[in-house]
This record gives sequence, C-alpha cells and structure tokens, in this order.
Amino acid sequence: MARQLPDNHRSRYRGPTYHAIFAVLYGLGLRVGEVSRLQLGDLDFDRDVLLIRDSKFGKSRQVPFGPRLGAVLRAYLAGRPRDRGTDPGAPLFTWSGSQPVHTNSIRNTFRDDIVPKLGVVIPPGTTHPRVHDLRHSFAVGTLLRWYRTGLDPAARLHHLSTFLGHVSPDTTAVYLTITSDLFAEANRRFEALAVPMIGEVRP
Repeated sequence: MARQLPDNHRSRYRGPTYHAIFAVLYGLGLRVGEVSRLQLGDLDFDRDVLLIRDSKFGKSRQVPFGPRLGAVLRAYLAGRPRDRGTDPGAPLFTWSGSQPVHTNSIRNTFRDDIVPKLGVVIPPGTTHPRVHDLRHSFAVGTLLRWYRTGLDPAARLHHLSTFLGHVSPDTTAVYLTITSDLFAEANRRFEALAVPMIGEVRP
C-alpha cells in the first residue's frame, strides 16, 4: 500500500519513500523520530548496520539489518532523486533535500493513507492502529520467533532491550502484549514441561 502512494506537489518519490520508512519501522522496531533523523551516512552497507544517533536519553546504538531490509534500502536509494543530496549528513528520507520527512507526516500518512485501505477490522473499544504499534509488533514478533525456535525469551530479553534502545528489560516488557499466537506458544512450552512432571505423580 505504501509503495502505491501517489506523488503530490510537495512530495516526489512518495510511494517508495514511505515504503522504505515503514519497512524500517517494522523491520527494526525503531522509533518514528529515529527513522526521521536518519542520515545517508548512518547507513553502512559494508557491515549491514544502521547508526541510530542521539536517540532517547541521549543514547546512540548500532542496529544490524538483514538482506531483505537491505534490499529495500538499496532499491530506495537507487531511485531516490539526486537533488535530495548525496552528502553523508543529508537526510535519508526527505522531500526537500535539507529537511527530513517530519514525524507527524509519517504518523498521519500511516493513519490516513495506509490503515483505511488495509481492511483491518477494528473491534469496538479498540484503538485504531498507530505507526508506533509497528514497534510493538516487532517486539512481540521477536519474542514469538524465540518461542518457536526453542530459545528462552527470559534469558534473551536484555538483547531485545538493547536492540530497541531501552534503558532496561523492564521497559521492554511493557511492549510485550500477549497475543493469541504468543499465548499458544507459551502454553505449548508449559505443557511440554508440565506433562512429564505430572506423569511422575503417584496416587
């Protein structure tokens, strides 16, 4: 849906730009402000990492990305208009070449131009999807993959916390909404542990 967004008089190359923005937001669980502030020089294709500079609490971190997201970013850069700057300090996502795509523009585009076209059924009493929910989805999806591959999420939570730029795993835990898939995986692991113990019980 993002890739199909039409250009307007202020925003050329709009579809590919928002496609890359939303891919980075979900694929790496970044904050909207972190994506908005990215510069060309923050992209390191030799090591496949993004430099997140001076984020929340003044912290910087390096975030690795995989081949699929790398392909999205390479495709975006290949078509990016050259008049938007090639200096390492130029904004990665920009309409003017000097100012980054504003965080409010990202939020509004997700809310007004993407979500209504997805056909998502919003249950009564449930808030509509927000772009920040992509960060939550990244965290829950990571936990779910750990469960499904047999890893211990509790032992690795500090890795996820560092990746997200949180000050502690306690902050990360707030993001971990229990979904039906996550509950099913946790229940399956519990049953695998509990059944042998129950079998040992003697009347």
